[in-house]
Amino acid sequence: MHCSSASSSPIFTSRDYSKGRLYLVSPKFVKLGRFAGKERLVLPMNCASSSSSNHGIEYSSEMLQQQIEGDKDAVMIVDHGSRREESNLMLNEFVKMFKARTSYQIVEPAHMELAEPTIKDAFAKCVQHGATRVIVSPFFLFPGRHWHKDIPALVAEACKEHRGVSYVITAPLGLHELLVDVMCDRIKHCVSHVAGVADECDVCAGTGRCRLYP
Repeated sequence: MHCSSASSSPIFTSRDYSKGRLYLVSPKFVKLGRFAGKERLVLPMNCASSSSSNHGIEYSSEMLQQQIEGDKDAVMIVDHGSRREESNLMLNEFVKMFKARTSYQIVEPAHMELAEPTIKDAFAKCVQHGATRVIVSPFFLFPGRHWHKDIPALVAEACKEHRGVSYVITAPLGLHELLVDVMCDRIKHCVSHVAGVADECDVCAGTGRCRLYP
């Protein structure tokens, strides 16, 4: 079950405000945004689901919410992994931030290689906490080899030991507009530090890297 599967097609919801109903539709090309009193939203469902079987079916808001975020869902946030322990610990801090700002109760870090916990370890821990669906979210910028091959292979292998548990691998961060805000924030802070009007950020602190080079 992988989001880039050729058998999968995007699933969207269409809300008809005049009738207060929700429908699942699966067009090949969809321009997101409001139109004619309706709103279309990306619905993160099981990517291996057949879109044709859902076309035209009416869903309640409660059913849709369960599809989006179930009580038995776990999120596994996967980075590459590093030989530097400091880098690996940063993923733990991000997981804490993610859990604090979302309603997911089961959130586990995992490293693709070079460090523990491994994907196999994290998957098992999610199941131990009661998860029946594991949402694997790669903490990667772009969809390279690791997203296309390595992570799917490792997750599939981990899942073999847990009968009745499903999973979905989400897209990496990619070209998301909010990343522009993140980059601007980093630039402003580091330039402010170089100008002497701000302390070093948590990433640069103690490294001496955030300075003006000749």
